[in-house]
Amino acid sequence: MNVLLIDDEQAMLTAMSQLLSRIDGVVIIGMVRSRAEAVELASQQAVDLAFIDIKIAEDSGLALALELRKRNADLDIVFVTSHKEFALDAFDAYPLDYIVKPVSRKRLEETVARAARGRAGKSDSGKADTPKRLSVAGLGGLQISSEQGESLKWTSRKSQELFAYLLLCRGNRAAKVRILEDLFHDREGKNSELYLNTALYQLRRTLSMHGMKSILVSDREQYQMSLEQIKVDFIEFEERLSGFHTIDDSNEEAAIAAESVYTGDLFEDKPYGWALAERERLSDAYEAFAKRLVKRLLEKNQLHQAVQISKRLVRRNELDEEANMLLMRGFAALKDRRALHLQYKQYEALLKQELHIQPSTELAEWYDRLLASEV
Repeated sequence: MNVLLIDDEQAMLTAMSQLLSRIDGVVIIGMVRSRAEAVELASQQAVDLAFIDIKIAEDSGLALALELRKRNADLDIVFVTSHKEFALDAFDAYPLDYIVKPVSRKRLEETVARAARGRAGKSDSGKADTPKRLSVAGLGGLQISSEQGESLKWTSRKSQELFAYLLLCRGNRAAKVRILEDLFHDREGKNSELYLNTALYQLRRTLSMHGMKSILVSDREQYQMSLEQIKVDFIEFEERLSGFHTIDDSNEEAAIAAESVYTGDLFEDKPYGWALAERERLSDAYEAFAKRLVKRLLEKNQLHQAVQISKRLVRRNELDEEANMLLMRGFAALKDRRALHLQYKQYEALLKQELHIQPSTELAEWYDRLLASEV
């Protein structure tokens, strides 16, 4: 596997090369310290895996990653950085991994192994030369773009909705009768079938413009859309979550990066009634994961990140007592008494206004103990 290292610090390049050189199958084809050097080298040699610093002197590692990806759609990218706050922006480039310095050999071995498995899978399926041509951002809205970064132009809202519907089937077949019921329930009889056929025609036409007409097939009153050439953020997010049965020192940074990928609920700016159940399921999965992560961060005394994530949880559901208590625990650990008291009083007032109840006995007693400790 040909590996390219990009970092403006020579010491980091040396350390990374020493660690990677001990991993079987890795061939370091270059170590560069600027965007220009990276682009030049990548244009001259085949690169399979690039380790990129987020900030490369005056250059942006994020912009460089997107530039390299346009030149080589199969390139695997790993961000190696001291800047955790860039995790969300980094995932616009769909990296293989996001590693926060200092870097361990074990972590690098896991990342290289994952890259190797992905390439072996492409080779085995005979699709090594088939790039992923569409990127779908379904968290926080719905944006579909080509590999050049251009948003797809839809002939109608229904053709876009049909694409989203088949996307949510995750490559499985969808019965025609179910599609008619979910998407065209306001039409009757043959009218609904006419509208479906029109939407299918428009969808195929849009996909054809990107050389992807073949991914949509129909058979025996069923429709199916292959996802082999499509990157989908909510599918990748859920796959990431499956690797966090526990959160510990070995995967804490990856968990923080995974949490930041969840930028909003599924198709949240679209009135897709048929997506509500899946939206709630993903939302529940995110919130449960985020709360586990906050508890881990509080235990490790990473208080500012714990508070930041807790604030997002509270914004999602201001009546969620567990989220409110996690946020208050963060304020208490930071010894920010003013923020703690303000949060408790706001939560208490909201419960009274909306539900005509008081905070739970557990929360009230915890808060009273804190007040007593200040006296």
